[in-house]
Amino acid sequence: MDDEESASAEPAVTCWLCGREMGEITEWHHPVPKSRGGKSREPVHPICHRTIHANFSNSDLEKRFSNVTALLAHEEIGRFVAWIANKPPDFNAPTKDRR
Repeated sequence: MDDEESASAEPAVTCWLCGREMGEITEWHHPVPKSRGGKSREPVHPICHRTIHANFSNSDLEKRFSNVTALLAHEEIGRFVAWIANKPPDFNAPTKDRR
């Protein structure tokens, strides 16, 4: 790839939660759930999306975990992000509901 091609290449889309590059499938997470009036959406891996919703109710997401900094500070999510950090973008595994 020459300089002209690299300058015009679009930046890689990364996951809002884990920061890894997105793979084949992108899901969209509403930091404030739609049912609570949320409009903005962020790209996330399916496994990251399932992990968020397996750990928090919509009420929790609205009131305490509507930003990525708060989510990453949560012990379960912090452990998950550390575990998934070196996995390929399309990695998938079962997700346990922890609510």
